[in-house]
Amino acid sequence: MDEAKRVEEGLAGDTQTQLIKEHGEGDLCKKIDRNDGGHRIDDVPDQPLAKQVEEQPQVKQKSKRVATLDAFRGLTIVLMILVDDAGGAYARIDHSPWNGCTLADFVMPFFLFIVGVAIALALKKIPRIKDAIKKIVIRTLKLLFWGILLQGGYSHAPDDLSYGVDMKHIRWFGILQRIALVYFIVALIETLTTKHRPAVLEPGHLSIFTAYRWQWIGGFVAFVIYMVTTYALYVPDWSFVVHGQDEPERYTVKCGMRGHLGPACNAVGYVDRQVWGINHLYTQPVWQRLKACTLSSPSSGPFRDDAPTWCRAPFEPEGLLSTISAILSGTIGIHYGHVLIHFKGHSERLKQWVSMGLCLLIVAIILHFTDAIPINKQLYSFSYVCFTAGVAGIVFSAFYIVIDVWGLRTPFLFLEWIGMNAMLVFVMAAQGIFAAFINGWYYKDPDDNLVNWIQKHIFINVWHSERLGTLLYVIFAEIVFWGVVSGILHKLGIYWKL
Repeated sequence: MDEAKRVEEGLAGDTQTQLIKEHGEGDLCKKIDRNDGGHRIDDVPDQPLAKQVEEQPQVKQKSKRVATLDAFRGLTIVLMILVDDAGGAYARIDHSPWNGCTLADFVMPFFLFIVGVAIALALKKIPRIKDAIKKIVIRTLKLLFWGILLQGGYSHAPDDLSYGVDMKHIRWFGILQRIALVYFIVALIETLTTKHRPAVLEPGHLSIFTAYRWQWIGGFVAFVIYMVTTYALYVPDWSFVVHGQDEPERYTVKCGMRGHLGPACNAVGYVDRQVWGINHLYTQPVWQRLKACTLSSPSSGPFRDDAPTWCRAPFEPEGLLSTISAILSGTIGIHYGHVLIHFKGHSERLKQWVSMGLCLLIVAIILHFTDAIPINKQLYSFSYVCFTAGVAGIVFSAFYIVIDVWGLRTPFLFLEWIGMNAMLVFVMAAQGIFAAFINGWYYKDPDDNLVNWIQKHIFINVWHSERLGTLLYVIFAEIVFWGVVSGILHKLGIYWKL
């Protein structure tokens, strides 16, 4: 994810000479204020650009980071920590058990959206296509490796101090694996179509779309594959085995249908069972919190006596078919990056971004409330893609206004710092590796460790509420803590690159 680490700003050419080639001497030039990584643009009055070139030394400009990009990525990491560690206490912010969208359901598409934006900026100029493809492949393999290591079952952090996984039950897919595959497809299309990119957009409202038609064609192909498979693939009856305290018990789910969008007989789950094998899927799907499965809904709880058999079945929320649909999230993100590159004025960018976001929201709301295609994170439905991408676009635009247009960076610095070291915070905080390290130093009993002591005595007991204490612990002992750590690492120039 080096694109997300050292992306170019995309606000002007590399040198003043390049600007002459693109705009001509008579055009207004853009003067970039490069104070402390910022990227404010001010119009310089009608002074010939050639004269400015003569007056200014030809110094190679150092690439600057995009503040909004880092802040948005940091926000996504913060949301992940919040919903993962406080979602058990506040079920309303945890993943929706099936149809619908909660705070937790924005995390994955936000990641894919910002990956798309970063790809556009990082691959703005490609000197050698072969080298770019090599870097894309290597980065994809790194993401796949870390994904399998952290979420495949090898790591049991933070509560279980043991490690290791039975290869018969390893989980092949997860968060980083989905990001890896979406990144690979979107970045590959961006790289292979570099010769078809225009230096300057043609006049017209749709020119930004036609200029990058191959990216949209790739997204459309993914959409067609997903929709045809979801509604046309026949799903037969299937069975699974639950290994409990007693002898293993086999359950059978009756299907024999096409186009079903419920938990039991959808094509998304069927594809994963056929490709990966049912033993390699996620064993605690969120549908276990449905009313049909537990009386504790929307929270987790024991199964009802009359719960359907599928309530106990595994399901992969980051599966293969749903990941194909997720390519659209990356495609929309890369469109926002293209707008950042080609449109120089704040108002022009915001018009493109906000209008796109609102259109996506309208499409999603119509599809969901007409029951045509419900918003569903587990299936990564088309309405879910539109809804989450629309929200991502609006939030990204809001960040851009506040941080880049108004220049109010200070309140969001901790998000920028976390965003600059997103991989580090994801591994150490969201995946519980740092907490597991601390838990490894316990007194007599593994549960008697510093993390549990802080959570119990400083937060839960003080506030006399397990729910509120858990929430405050996550905010201060995790989010604020890692914001401070990320700020220190930023000052030291230390980043975890992939």
